[in-house]
Amino acid sequence: MPLDDMPLGPLERALVDSLRRLDPAAEPLVLASAALLCSALEQGDVCLPLVRLAGQRPWPEHELRLPSLADWRSRLQASALVGAPGDFAPLILVGERLYLARYEAYERQLAAQLLARAGDRPEVDEARLGESLARLFAFNASSQAGQQPDWQRLAAAQAVRRRLAVISGGPGTGKTTTVVRLLAALLEQGAGLAIGLAAPTGKAAARMAEAIRGAKAALPVEEAVKAALPEEARTLHRLLGSRGDSPAVRHHAGNPLALDVLVVDEASMVDLALMAKLVDALPPGARLILLGDKDQLAAVEAGAVFAELCEGRGFDAAAAAELQRITGQQVAVEQPTSALGDAVVLLTHSHRFAGDSGIGELARRINGGDVAGTLRLLQEDRADLAWNAEPTPQALLERLEQGYAPFLAAAQGGDPAAAFAAFNAFRALCAQREGAWGVSGINEALEARIKRRGQVASRERWYVGRPVMVRQNDYALGLFNGDIGICLHGEHGLRVFFEGEDGFRPFAPARLPSHDSAFAMTVHKSQGSEFAEVLLALPEQPSPLLTRSLFYTGITRAKQRVEIWGLAARLGEAVATRAERAAGLAERLAQRPVASVEELKVAATGQLGLFD
Repeated sequence: MPLDDMPLGPLERALVDSLRRLDPAAEPLVLASAALLCSALEQGDVCLPLVRLAGQRPWPEHELRLPSLADWRSRLQASALVGAPGDFAPLILVGERLYLARYEAYERQLAAQLLARAGDRPEVDEARLGESLARLFAFNASSQAGQQPDWQRLAAAQAVRRRLAVISGGPGTGKTTTVVRLLAALLEQGAGLAIGLAAPTGKAAARMAEAIRGAKAALPVEEAVKAALPEEARTLHRLLGSRGDSPAVRHHAGNPLALDVLVVDEASMVDLALMAKLVDALPPGARLILLGDKDQLAAVEAGAVFAELCEGRGFDAAAAAELQRITGQQVAVEQPTSALGDAVVLLTHSHRFAGDSGIGELARRINGGDVAGTLRLLQEDRADLAWNAEPTPQALLERLEQGYAPFLAAAQGGDPAAAFAAFNAFRALCAQREGAWGVSGINEALEARIKRRGQVASRERWYVGRPVMVRQNDYALGLFNGDIGICLHGEHGLRVFFEGEDGFRPFAPARLPSHDSAFAMTVHKSQGSEFAEVLLALPEQPSPLLTRSLFYTGITRAKQRVEIWGLAARLGEAVATRAERAAGLAERLAQRPVASVEELKVAATGQLGLFD
């Protein structure tokens, strides 16, 4: 089984070469398995599931055929390069899953620490909690007649009564509102608490802080409680103290964060490695509250941690009885299959999409995998839905030029507030970066049209109305990956304005970190954002990027109207394709909870080197 003529990428070949140096006699099958594992990690999988590839040809252009599952496992186990969990080996085999040692350790440690938190209950004054929840969520009772139970109130109750809470909900289900109220209820328990707010990106952290500052003003609580609620949020990397390109972080089990409560927004965007480091850095007695949408796109890096945490959820009879006693809310009894089961609450009532909303119904059909129902709905005459089933690049450009016309007109006025309001009224989203239907192709073609109309020289990079997206964090400037800026006339010539906490901040174009034009953006980059209208452009050819979660995430960025440009075949493929990342976290969480929080410390012992 010669390896040299296999179609390996640079990263796969580098891994194979390093393993050869460790074991010059390594069997080619083991090295090929490592190369396949490396490729799987690049695709977002945490491990290589042997059962998925056993007996197949992984590279159609190469003659290699993998052995049967049993033979493959036995030959891997016989290799000096492959060990069991806890062994000092570069590759780890767990059942039918092959891991790089670092990722197996991340997953094993994360599961152990989450199980420990799930098994630990802090002391809570339940009578006071019940009174707090009744007052803080009284508006829900009056505004959601017939909407029983009140999942926001139940989520708050579980978050106060547990070291770990996972709250999932789609757009408009009130995740931020819920967390502000539950933090107020937690503070009303009487103890002073150090509360931290964090998110995966600078943009998400800024939005979270802004939403909490706005929501806490209307809380029916004492001023001291309002004052104790945090108003600033940090990125997870800043919170942990990341060290440049090194995987090491300043905070870990040996140097934990000085927090009693940590709230993480947009948790579906957090990959396995980052989540493992985050949980490792929390003191055992701290509460962790994760907010996200289990149906959204997973992290760009390996793992779909948030979705795995939501698997196996449910309330057993004892948990349901406790919740009814404290909140007065009845919940259906469903035996959880995960040890985190009753720590997970799904918010189901959307305040953004009314019962007759086409976008809301489309989201439900997409998540249900209903291809025929999705296509039928798009053919109905819904005010908030439109579908161009026979798109052409030329027609798309004309439509985008029309859609952005109000924004370009507003940009000429030079008022940043007006320009940003107009820009957020319409946005083009794409499934991929390259091609005529991708971000690069659309931005390039649309910019050329706009420059011709505005009589801007084609070689000029900067012009009034050019939107840009920052691609890398610049902490000195306070600009972060994903931040949007708009080029406008300023007092000293062309300046790029960014939204800030205290108004709009202008920067000379030459000062900006790496950036791209941003008339069109990928669905991945749009996560957490909201626009009045969205145009979602899908590629003409089949693509592995077209999945149910991408389609759902794209259409739910729209608050008022969504317009889909794509062939029926591509829409059908997207709805039918459920993106599943190979991992073992959910299986590990189905195991017995660690008996006490003290065992959490033991579980972390000896693992700190993984994060150095």
